[in-house]
Amino acid sequence: MAKTKKPDSEKDSFEERLERLELLGEEIRKNDIPLDKAVKAFEEGIVLARTLQKDLEKLEGRVEILMNEPQDNKNVKPELGLFDDDD
Repeated sequence: MAKTKKPDSEKDSFEERLERLELLGEEIRKNDIPLDKAVKAFEEGIVLARTLQKDLEKLEGRVEILMNEPQDNKNVKPELGLFDDDD
């Protein structure tokens, strides 16, 4: 059985958290997993899904800003700190 670990959005990359969410989904689908472990995996998955969704929304907003930026700013480098805590 996959090792259960708490999500740590400050240390794990987006890709690592997405992979963890996928592993949790596979774990929950197993027929032999005890109910209490399935519920814990589900809870962890919900937290991961929410943090991933928040990161995607930040990224989407920044991409939209870049796409709508006037073309006369060719020499200006955009700020791309995609997952900075703005909250």
